[in-house]
Amino acid sequence: MAEKDDAHGTMTGDNHAALWHGRFAEGPDAAAVDFETSIYVDERMALDDIAGSKAHAAMLARQGIISEAENEGIQRGLDSIARDVQAGTLAVDYSAEDIHSFVEATLTDRIGEAGKKVHTGRSRNDQIALDERLYLRRVIPDLQDAVRSLVKTLADIAAQHTETLLSGYTHMQRAQPVTLAHHLCAWAWPLVRDCERLSDSLGRIAKSPLGSGALAGSDLPLDREFVAERLGFVGVTENSLDGVSDRDYCIEFAADFALLQMHLSRMSEEIVLWASAEFGFVDLSEKWSTGSSIMPQKKNPDFAELIRGRTGKVYGDLLALLVMMKGIPLAYDRDMQEDKQSLFEAYDTVLSNVRVFEAMIATARWNTQRMAASCEGGFANATDVADYLVRKGLPFRTAHAVAARAVRLCIERGLSAIEELPLADLQGLSPLFGADIFALITPRACVEARSVTGGPAKAQVAAQIAALRAFAEKKKE
Repeated sequence: MAEKDDAHGTMTGDNHAALWHGRFAEGPDAAAVDFETSIYVDERMALDDIAGSKAHAAMLARQGIISEAENEGIQRGLDSIARDVQAGTLAVDYSAEDIHSFVEATLTDRIGEAGKKVHTGRSRNDQIALDERLYLRRVIPDLQDAVRSLVKTLADIAAQHTETLLSGYTHMQRAQPVTLAHHLCAWAWPLVRDCERLSDSLGRIAKSPLGSGALAGSDLPLDREFVAERLGFVGVTENSLDGVSDRDYCIEFAADFALLQMHLSRMSEEIVLWASAEFGFVDLSEKWSTGSSIMPQKKNPDFAELIRGRTGKVYGDLLALLVMMKGIPLAYDRDMQEDKQSLFEAYDTVLSNVRVFEAMIATARWNTQRMAASCEGGFANATDVADYLVRKGLPFRTAHAVAARAVRLCIERGLSAIEELPLADLQGLSPLFGADIFALITPRACVEARSVTGGPAKAQVAAQIAALRAFAEKKKE
């Protein structure tokens, strides 16, 4: 067993020495160890490192590189480490360089010299490239499940509000009437695409890099395909140099996280606006609001604001990965050790934000009267006036001009809605106006008239809700 060096917090036994220590006559300075270690970050990949080592050891035995007895000892030792990791009874040695070193040293402590054979035919370069892929394949489905759950919650709320009128906005100006259900579906569909992007990215890490070695593979008779199949990959990476020298998959997932976070941020921004007294569309639960230390009346949408604010952190993680990789020559360089912190932080942030947003929105109360009032006045039906004339045979550009003149006439007379104009005045703008115009340009009539696929009409929104619910019910991919 290794002995603890209390002065430096490092393990002094041979099993816990740096994997590269044989080249050096003296060990690294304690400050150097603290500076270069990554185990504080990569310890979360312990189970993935163990899974890769188990498959690798099985292959070594199958190829006759180690004995079956040694493989059985390695498998039992690794299984015992995995059980202790899952039970939380294995104390991580933070003086270890990384999770690979810690697992191998712990294995050797438990089974003896056979533990030192587990690294045969591999490098930490291909080992970390494997561990990251295994980790992402393990945790990304959890994020996808969280996104699906949020989609379902939005669809369920939408189902209760297919007739709740709400003004749609462009340029933060009232534009056209829709419904709250239609708007919530517009929140949900980008999340569907976010989930699909994650699946696409998972497809691009479906090949195992193990066997690439440091960069040039191995002269031992390794069976890379056996290991890949055993770990659930569809194949192996085609080029050993490429297999260890890129982190494009980390960048791709970070980009996926950034897009998802962007959508959460935009939704949160609308919640912040809608929760204000000026809008008054939504009343957030007191469980998901905070007060002010000086203003007793305040009820602040802090959680929506925090989701919005943490978007910068996710964007920063993506940028850090891009900058880290942009000038690195092939193959592995130590810069790449920094990939994990950015990747893991972005993942943790976006997963937390998805779950918080769902909890916040699920308990919100909606002020349907204020929403409906937003559709009154403001000339949100001006396009529908133009479309009315188009149906009467007028070219749209001409009809657009007539509707615009109607709006200007209202403004000149101090009126807030086109329907406040007498029919005679409308007919003075165009003889095509009939008495039926007023029934056709109410907010509800405008909504129901827009029955094209994807439109706000009740039947179309109901179809969207059904599709969103079907998507949300998908199992982990």
